Amino acid sequence: MSPHSPGNPDISQIDRQQNCSAPVIHVVAVSRIDRWQIYNRLQELMIPCWCPKDGSLQVQIRDNIDAVLLRSVVQQFVASRQEMVNWLERCWQAESRSP
Repeated sequence: MSPHSPGNPDISQIDRQQNCSAPVIHVVAVSRIDRWQIYNRLQELMIPCWCPKDGSLQVQIRDNIDAVLLRSVVQQFVASRQEMVNWLERCWQAESRSP
């Protein structure tokens, strides 16, 4: 993901408003095959996104939650199985260290 210019359905609009800053548009570099699946999932999560004629996927990031969800959705399509396993193991380790 690279910045182009200066939701989770369970998150209430009030929570989003508290985290709100100026939205940022990101151009996501993914294959055209994955682009539509990622686009549809982001739409389900109520994250504004669009696919211009140039074949890119552009996503409006309004807050930290959108950024984390975007990363998670993209990783599901571009990460290898081993990368996903490693990520899951790191999550489990972090959880076991939490107070």
